[in-house]
Amino acid sequence: MESIVFALLFIFAVALPVYSYSKRQRFRLPPGPKGLPIIGNAFDIPVGHEWVTYAKWSCEYGSDIIYLNIAGQPIYVLNSVQAINDLLEKRSSNYSDRMVMAMCHEIVGWGKNFAFMPYGDFWREHRRMFHQHFHSDVVSKHHIHILKQAKDLLGRILADPDNLTQHLRFMAGASILRVSYGIDIQPENDHYVGIAEAAVHSLALTGNVGSYLVDNFPILKYLPSWAPGAQFKRDGMKWREQVNRMFDEPFELVKRLMAEGKPSDSVTASLLAGLDERKDKPRQELETAVKYATGTSYVGGADTTVSAVATFVLAMLKFPNVQSTAQAELDRVIDSGRLPTFEERDSLPYVTAVMKETLRWHQVTPLAVPRTVTADDEYKGYYIPAGSLVIGNAWAVLHDETRYPNPGSFDPTRFLTSDGQLNKSAPDPVEACFGYGRRLCPGRHFAMDTIWLNIAFILTTLDIAKPSDEMGQPIEPSGEFTSGTLSHPVPFKASYKPRSKAAEVLIREPMFYD
Repeated sequence: MESIVFALLFIFAVALPVYSYSKRQRFRLPPGPKGLPIIGNAFDIPVGHEWVTYAKWSCEYGSDIIYLNIAGQPIYVLNSVQAINDLLEKRSSNYSDRMVMAMCHEIVGWGKNFAFMPYGDFWREHRRMFHQHFHSDVVSKHHIHILKQAKDLLGRILADPDNLTQHLRFMAGASILRVSYGIDIQPENDHYVGIAEAAVHSLALTGNVGSYLVDNFPILKYLPSWAPGAQFKRDGMKWREQVNRMFDEPFELVKRLMAEGKPSDSVTASLLAGLDERKDKPRQELETAVKYATGTSYVGGADTTVSAVATFVLAMLKFPNVQSTAQAELDRVIDSGRLPTFEERDSLPYVTAVMKETLRWHQVTPLAVPRTVTADDEYKGYYIPAGSLVIGNAWAVLHDETRYPNPGSFDPTRFLTSDGQLNKSAPDPVEACFGYGRRLCPGRHFAMDTIWLNIAFILTTLDIAKPSDEMGQPIEPSGEFTSGTLSHPVPFKASYKPRSKAAEVLIREPMFYD
């Protein structure tokens, strides 16, 4: 970095209290990379697939807790289900706050997402609004929109098999935009899907701790955007505009329609209609809470579904025996010429196990969003000071060989009993995939329903296989996944064929419930 950046770093480093680097002498801390004077482990933070490195360190140091220190900021990475449950679940009152990251939250503007908000009344207000429309008892009212988009996805895949990710984004975006804002999106190049995808891309790039130097040295955020070494500021300004548009534009559309006497059937309209009943806060403040709560729904719902269903398709390519077993179950339960329904889920335990294994095999968010410790604590004899960051490594938990033998294999039977029913005593991956304690994702029921139905529809109607190259040899998928806060399979090719003539007719016919 240019001289200005180095000068600022030097000033900041000199200002740091030296006592933070003698803590290892005064307090017992977990093992971890040794680090350097002043800057600590700033250059030890892994770049790309951090979750794998953290799990590797956990094995190398013989500890399920790894300690890092970045310029005085303590970071504790939890790599076991016991440590995560003991701290993030049982002591959730002390481990539910959030760190405000300079790049992601302040510069880019993702602080609007209530999943990233500090713990307190403001966060509770947003979560309460979200929860009342997405908890398990009411999510079924959204099933009609999930069904429509899952059915449309089949035709899109069959017509254009080389753009799976694009089709999945349309399916997920259409579902959540219809539920949240009452918006029926355009078949191609939809405006609202476009601005949301651009915004979410910035979250994937900036959401993990240490993704940008400014997160470790917040003083850098005061650099002018034109300064040498301030490309992060220029990128952040562009991304901030996209984030603002994602939250603002669909919300303002609903408000305008309501003002014109055309209220939409949507979560936003329902929440806005109920605001007059509340007199304890200014309406503008409550409207902002509605905007942030419903805007968060796109991030939480869309990308989870896209990554999970793409991961499922990848698994069917690599483990074709799983596909044939799931299809055999569907053929036994579902009458020919129709699609499965949510009501038949209990009769399809293997399909449900496929969904669970999809979530376990590779997580959308391999690292949980960092927590901030509210008060000094001690665990296993280790000192955890207030203000420390604590990160749950979901990938390490879901690839723990003691809980999931042969974790690299895609094996739905790990969630089944010997007679083929769901094993309620098997460790459920949902616990690690959707967060912990008071920060457990409130949209998980909607996400899991969407993932399950898409998996069931695809397995019922399509055979997924590896395509062939010009020499007739199968094209092997890389099986790689992207890095970042949100992780997706690297694009791959697949062949999709209707399982029968009846299946093809089913895919192409108009919506079965129209």
